[in-house]
Amino acid sequence: MRPVALLLALTLALPAQAFTAQNGLLVQPDGSGFTVPWRGRSGASDFWCAAGDYAIRVLHLNPAEVIYRASPPKRGAGEAVRFTLDPAQSAEKSGLFVLGAKGGGITAGHAQSLCEFRKLRR
Repeated sequence: MRPVALLLALTLALPAQAFTAQNGLLVQPDGSGFTVPWRGRSGASDFWCAAGDYAIRVLHLNPAEVIYRASPPKRGAGEAVRFTLDPAQSAEKSGLFVLGAKGGGITAGHAQSLCEFRKLRR
């Protein structure tokens, strides 16, 4: 397949309005929140990185605002993670080990900072 045709095919295969976070994961808006589909080897910090990046760069959230995990941990292999800005839809836990954290949320800035941690691990 020619490079232009391949690029067009990949573009058409992406869901409308999908955002690619700096770690390569996609983020898809879905009504009252957004979903990060599974895409290869990804852990909780990768999903949170994508959620934080989307919240700050697309939703223009203040880094101090809280994002909540809506789908309960533990995520099964191949499953997406859903996030929300509504504390009433929050899961009990975030899926991350965070000292002093209560509930299923962390700030958008903390979530996006996990992208930097990912770069350091490479």
